[in-house]
Amino acid sequence: MTTEAMEKQTSQVDVMELRVRHVKWEAEGVHSLTFVHPEGADLPEWEPGAHLEIVLPSGLVRQYSLCGDPYDRCRYKVAVLREPNGRGGSAEIHDTVMTGRLLKVRGPRNRFELGYAGKYVLIAGGIGITPILSMARELGDRKAWHLYYGGRSLESMALKDELSVLGAEHVTLVPQDTRGILDLEAIFADVDDDTAVYCCGPEGLLGAVLAQAEAAGRSAQVHFERFGAAPNAPEPEVSESVESFEVELRRTGCTVSVSPDQTVLEAIRAVVPDMPSSCEEGFCGTCETRVLLGQVEHRDQILSAAEREANESMFVCVSRAKSPRIVLDL
Repeated sequence: MTTEAMEKQTSQVDVMELRVRHVKWEAEGVHSLTFVHPEGADLPEWEPGAHLEIVLPSGLVRQYSLCGDPYDRCRYKVAVLREPNGRGGSAEIHDTVMTGRLLKVRGPRNRFELGYAGKYVLIAGGIGITPILSMARELGDRKAWHLYYGGRSLESMALKDELSVLGAEHVTLVPQDTRGILDLEAIFADVDDDTAVYCCGPEGLLGAVLAQAEAAGRSAQVHFERFGAAPNAPEPEVSESVESFEVELRRTGCTVSVSPDQTVLEAIRAVVPDMPSSCEEGFCGTCETRVLLGQVEHRDQILSAAEREANESMFVCVSRAKSPRIVLDL
C-alpha cells in the first residue's frame, strides 16, 4: 500500500457510532446486520472487498466484510456466520438483541481490493460470499466474470436472493450435499493470462484453490482473504530483530519501551488503552499502524513482499523492530 493510500485509509478509519437498523436471517446460522448513521448522514464511501471493524457490546472487536451496495451511502450491511468454535464474537451477535443498538464502528478498510483484469473468476465458500458478492455487483455487465459459490447445503448458503438478480449466466451454486465440492480443476481450465481470481472462504478451500492455481501455473493471478491464521505458516525470520527497542508514538507525544517478552501492542496499550486489535496473530489487519521512521521486522501474514520492503505500515500485535527505535503515527 502506498503512502498516499495509507493516508487516505487512515482518514477513513475514525471511530463512528452507527445504529443497527435491523437484523435479518439470511440462511442457516447466518444473520445480517444493517447499519445506518443515527442522524441520517451519508456514510463514508467504500469499495468491494472492504470490511468494518465493529466494537461489540462486550468490547470485543471483530471484522466483517461489507456485502451491500457500494454505491448506497445510506447503509452498511454485513453478514455473520455463527461459529460454534469461534472466539465469541459471532455468538454474541447471534445471541444479543442488536436491533436499535448504537455500536462503535471503524472503517471501512480494505486489504482485498478488486484490481484491473480483462476478466474475473470469483470463488466463495460459505460466509466467504460476503466480500465476493460486492465484487460481483461492481463487475456487473461491464466485465466478463463468473462466480462459483460452494456451501454445505443450499439452505446454509447466504445471500442467494441477491445473487439471483446478477444473472444465472454469471453465478454457479454448488451445494455440497447435492452437487459435491467445487471442481477447481475445471474452473482453472478457463483461467487464462488475462484472468484475475478472487477467493474467500474457509482455510480448506483457500488451500485447495492455491494448490490448483500452482498446478495450473496461475498462482500470481489469485487474490484471497483469510478468516484466520494460515496453518503451517513459516516462522518469521528473527535474526535481524533487536531484543529491546523504543517506540515513539508521534501524535500521542510519548515513547514506550518494548521488552523481549512483550509485543508492541502491549507496550502501546500502556499509554493508549483503546488501541484496537482483534486476532493478535497478524492476519486480520485491525492493528495496522503507519510507520514514520525506523525499520520493522514484519511477522504478519498480510503484507506482500513489496509492502514489507516499502516499510510504510506494521501490524503491532506481532511485528517488531530491526532498529533500536521506531516512530509510529499514533
